[in-house]
Amino acid sequence: MAEVTIKIDGMSCQHCVTAVKKAVDAVDGVSSSNVEVGSAVVSFDESKTNSDAITGAIQAAGYKVVS
Repeated sequence: MAEVTIKIDGMSCQHCVTAVKKAVDAVDGVSSSNVEVGSAVVSFDESKTNSDAITGAIQAAGYKVVS
Protein backbone atom coordinates (compact mmCIF):
# COMPACT_ATOMS: atom_id res chain seq x y z
CA MET A 1 0.00 0.00 0.00
CA ALA A 2 1.05 3.53 -0.75
CA GLU A 3 -0.22 6.79 0.66
CA VAL A 4 -0.34 10.23 -0.92
CA THR A 5 -1.36 13.62 0.45
CA ILE A 6 -2.96 15.85 -2.16
CA LYS A 7 -3.59 19.58 -1.78
CA ILE A 8 -6.82 20.68 -3.44
CA ASP A 9 -7.96 24.17 -4.43
CA GLY A 10 -11.59 25.21 -4.85
CA MET A 11 -13.06 23.37 -1.87
CA SER A 12 -15.08 25.46 0.59
CA CYS A 13 -17.71 23.29 2.26
CA GLN A 14 -18.87 19.83 3.29
CA HIS A 15 -20.45 19.34 -0.14
CA CYS A 16 -17.00 19.75 -1.69
CA VAL A 17 -15.54 17.22 0.76
CA THR A 18 -18.28 14.72 -0.11
CA ALA A 19 -17.80 15.22 -3.86
CA VAL A 20 -14.03 14.72 -3.67
CA LYS A 21 -14.33 11.70 -1.37
CA LYS A 22 -16.85 10.08 -3.71
CA ALA A 23 -14.57 10.69 -6.73
CA VAL A 24 -11.45 9.37 -4.98
CA ASP A 25 -13.17 6.31 -3.51
CA ALA A 26 -14.46 5.38 -6.98
CA VAL A 27 -10.90 4.90 -8.28
CA ASP A 28 -10.12 1.18 -8.47
CA GLY A 29 -7.38 0.35 -6.00
CA VAL A 30 -8.13 3.08 -3.45
CA SER A 31 -8.45 1.45 -0.05
CA SER A 32 -9.17 4.53 2.08
CA SER A 33 -9.36 8.28 1.92
CA ASN A 34 -9.49 11.06 4.47
CA VAL A 35 -10.77 14.21 2.79
CA GLU A 36 -10.93 17.65 4.40
CA VAL A 37 -11.46 21.08 2.91
CA GLY A 38 -8.25 21.73 0.99
CA SER A 39 -6.63 18.29 1.13
CA ALA A 40 -6.98 14.54 0.88
CA VAL A 41 -4.88 11.70 2.26
CA VAL A 42 -5.39 8.61 0.13
CA SER A 43 -4.16 5.04 0.63
CA PHE A 44 -4.06 2.90 -2.49
CA ASP A 45 -2.77 -0.33 -4.01
CA GLU A 46 0.09 0.58 -6.37
CA SER A 47 -0.56 -2.50 -8.50
CA LYS A 48 -4.06 -1.19 -9.35
CA THR A 49 -3.71 2.60 -9.53
CA ASN A 50 -1.36 5.55 -9.05
CA SER A 51 -1.43 9.11 -7.79
CA ASP A 52 -2.04 10.44 -11.33
CA ALA A 53 -5.31 8.51 -11.56
CA ILE A 54 -6.37 9.82 -8.17
CA THR A 55 -5.56 13.44 -9.02
CA GLY A 56 -7.34 12.95 -12.35
CA ALA A 57 -10.50 11.86 -10.52
CA ILE A 58 -10.31 14.95 -8.31
CA GLN A 59 -9.90 17.20 -11.33
CA ALA A 60 -12.77 15.45 -13.14
CA ALA A 61 -14.94 16.26 -10.11
CA GLY A 62 -14.22 19.95 -10.76
CA TYR A 63 -11.43 20.74 -8.30
CA LYS A 64 -7.85 21.88 -8.88
CA VAL A 65 -4.94 19.84 -7.55
CA VAL A 66 -2.15 22.08 -6.22
CA SER A 67 1.43 20.87 -6.46
